Amino acid sequence: MIRPDPVCSDKKLPALSTFCVFSFQESNTSSVQAVRCVLKLTMKLIILNDYDQASEWAAKYIRNKILLFRPGPSRYFTLGLPTGSTPLGCYKKLIEYYKNGEISFQYVKTFNMDEYVGLPRDHPESYHSFMWNNFFKHIDIKAENAHILDGNVADLQAECEAFEEKITAAGGIELFVGGIGPDGHIAFNEPGSSLVSRTRVKTLAKDTIMANARFFDGDLSKVPTMALTVGVGTVMDAKEVMILITGAHKAFALYKAIEEGVNHMWTVSAFQQHRQTVFVCDEDATLELRVKTVKYFKGMMHVHNKLVESLPQEPKKN
Repeated sequence: MIRPDPVCSDKKLPALSTFCVFSFQESNTSSVQAVRCVLKLTMKLIILNDYDQASEWAAKYIRNKILLFRPGPSRYFTLGLPTGSTPLGCYKKLIEYYKNGEISFQYVKTFNMDEYVGLPRDHPESYHSFMWNNFFKHIDIKAENAHILDGNVADLQAECEAFEEKITAAGGIELFVGGIGPDGHIAFNEPGSSLVSRTRVKTLAKDTIMANARFFDGDLSKVPTMALTVGVGTVMDAKEVMILITGAHKAFALYKAIEEGVNHMWTVSAFQQHRQTVFVCDEDATLELRVKTVKYFKGMMHVHNKLVESLPQEPKKN
C-alpha cells in the first residue's frame, strides 16, 4: 500500500495501492490539483499510439511543468535533458510552443546528461553541438544557463565534481528527462553501473560503441570510447523523472524497467524506486509487457491526459 503524500491534503482522495483504479469528483477549482496530488503517489506509464504522439505528450508535460512553476529572475526552473534520436520529436514540439508564444526558456537552467571524452566541442557529433543545433539555438535560453559537461578539460574528475556542485547550487533538478538504450542504460550508465553513482568518467560498453558508430560513418575507430555522464544517483535526486522509451527494439528494456525488480544490469529499473517517475512510450515499446499491465495503464490515460491539457493564459500586465 502506498502511503498518502503529506502534501496532498484533499480528504476526498482515496488511499491508493499500486494496482488499484481510483476515481474522484471534479470541481471547478480543485480537479486539476486533485489529479496532481493523486498522481504523485504512483509510477506512471503513458502509452501513446506512436512516436509522434509520445513526443508531443512529453513536450506538453514539460511545458506545463515549467508554466506551473512560474519561473522568474530569482526562481529558475531546472531541467535535466538527454541527447539521442528519441528526444528529437519532443524538442521540435517545445520549439513550436516557444515560437507560438506558449512558453519561454529565459528563466530555465538545463543540465545535460552526458558528453563524449576527447571529442571537440564543435564536432558535429558532440552532444554540445547536438543540443545547440537541435534545441537551444531555436529558443530563448541564455548560453550561461545551458550546462553541458566538457569532455576536453585536463581534469575530468574535477569537471564531474563541479557539475554536481552546479546542480546543487541551482537548487537541484525539478524534472530530469532521459532516454534509454536497448540494454536499459540511462545516460552512459551501462549495465552493471552502481545505482547510487554520481557524475563521473565512464568507459563505454562495446554494444554502445557499436550502436553509436552510425553517427561516425559506421567507423568504430572514430567512436569515442569514454564519456562523462551523470550517475543514476544524480538523476534519482531530481524531484521528478520522465523517461522516454519508443520503438520495438526497446520493448524488452521497458519490460525490465517496470515489470521486474530493480537490477543494476538494467539501470533504468532504478526509477521504480523514485517517488515521481513518468515513463512515456509508444505502442511498439509495450510489446514485451503483460496484457494486463498495458490494459491497466491505458485505463488511466483519461486521468494522465489532464496533466498535459493547455493551461489558462494569465492576463497580460499593462
